[in-house]
Amino acid sequence: MFGMGFTEMLLIAVVAILFLGPDKLPSTMVEIAKFFRNVKNTIGTVKDSLEEEMNLSQIKQEALAYKQELLNASESLNKVTDIPAQAGAKLTSLTDDILEDDEKTKETPKEPQEVTFKKKKKEDTKNV
Repeated sequence: MFGMGFTEMLLIAVVAILFLGPDKLPSTMVEIAKFFRNVKNTIGTVKDSLEEEMNLSQIKQEALAYKQELLNASESLNKVTDIPAQAGAKLTSLTDDILEDDEKTKETPKEPQEVTFKKKKKEDTKNV
């Protein structure tokens, strides 16, 4: 105990008996035992508090990680549900496509078609 051997403890006990006497020694030993018990309880309480604080810091880190995940999820949800911006992007891409189609049709002219005002003959449907 405390790096002391049996002989050192025996020497301390003999000195205590000589100074305190046989009347006060038992009450003094009880007081010393109470002191060591209180020290042990205090050390245990401090240890529990430190462990709790360390656990709280881990919980805080986990909570911050969850918060960041929720922020990322809400940002991606806002991107998905931002219909006016998406519609504007689609419209600009559609107008670009239409302009490209117009340019392609200008490059390849169609053959002229003949316009006539003659009536076409109807086929007989009675033979069926």
